[in-house]
Amino acid sequence: QGAGGALLLPGSLAIINAAFPREERGRAIGIWSGFSAITAAVGPVLGGWLVDHASWRWVFFINPPIAVLILGITFWRLSESRDEGGSHRLDWPGALLATVALGGITFAMIEGHQNTGLSIFAASAGTVALAALLVVEMRSPDPMLRLSLFRSRVFTGSNLITLFLYTALSGLLFFFPLDLIQVQHYTATQAGAAFLPLIAVMFVLSGWSGGLVSRYGARMPLIVGPLFAAAGFALAARPGIGGPYWSTYFPAVAVLGLGMAMTIAPLTTAMMTSVPESLAGTASGINNAISRLAGLLSVAVFGLVLLVASRHDLAHKLDELGLPAAERISLEQQRSEFATVKTGNARIQRAVAEAFVDGFRRTLWLAVGLSLACSVTAVLLIDRGETPLPEDDLHRGSTESDLARKHV
Repeated sequence: QGAGGALLLPGSLAIINAAFPREERGRAIGIWSGFSAITAAVGPVLGGWLVDHASWRWVFFINPPIAVLILGITFWRLSESRDEGGSHRLDWPGALLATVALGGITFAMIEGHQNTGLSIFAASAGTVALAALLVVEMRSPDPMLRLSLFRSRVFTGSNLITLFLYTALSGLLFFFPLDLIQVQHYTATQAGAAFLPLIAVMFVLSGWSGGLVSRYGARMPLIVGPLFAAAGFALAARPGIGGPYWSTYFPAVAVLGLGMAMTIAPLTTAMMTSVPESLAGTASGINNAISRLAGLLSVAVFGLVLLVASRHDLAHKLDELGLPAAERISLEQQRSEFATVKTGNARIQRAVAEAFVDGFRRTLWLAVGLSLACSVTAVLLIDRGETPLPEDDLHRGSTESDLARKHV
């Protein structure tokens, strides 16, 4: 599935870049975002229903019929586009180093609370691989990560916003269902349906948000949109345990959907129009890799924050209860189970649930900070009037040191 996603996602935006003139891409990308929202809406609800009524294994049977449909549309409607002057060689050293770097750093973050030798080794290996990746990509004639693209302020700013915003959103999407199911006692289907207002707002406003770029440029939506997203994350931190969905989580999900709708299409449009058309696939691939990296880091970082904060709060609550030593030890052995700790004591169960909610709130305030960082980044780096850097300059990248040595 990872290989299939790697082949599909960058290509979808590159096709839009090749098929639409520059002045129409904003609306086209907005519609693309809207249809992405539809799939995001159906997925959690259908997956939750399958978990409740069949098995989680059935979710893997969703993709085959969709793949057949995609192949049919591809052969029927899709014309080919390519960079005729581009290289056909793959950057295997870069791919290997990127895998080791991301795998090592993520593993170290997930296991960091245990402070084991393995997690320290993984962090060291990941850091060294990341440094080596930058060196290799600067020198490679056909780099996987074309660093010269980051000479564009808009491209750099767009990818920073992608990293911040998708880290915040992915953290919510991963841990919010845990809160709904384990603490609020929603069914899996209900937990999936809880995201529907977010997706509905994104879908309804997708074309409108794409048109904002044509009228006002990307800068203003990328300043204002993350502010609404920050408000949505803050509202999600308000509920405690219990209460109806419409007065607890619905306002947060709806406001967050408005913020994401205002941000995603302008963000993608700004990124894609900051590079020449011949490098659209490369730029899209980098941006998609950064969004996947954000999802990876969010689970590791948010999970660490949630775990540490929950344990700290739970320890204080258990001290107040004055539990016997044997019962305290039993709880310590289950400390990685979050809110699913097994105990027959109602007071302990309440303390565990409250500690989880407290930890979840910490992750949401972290998401608020990341959203505000998106707005600051837009103010500093997104320039409405910037034109794409010259294509020759962007292709030059890794061979500059060789040319300089020959000149000397």
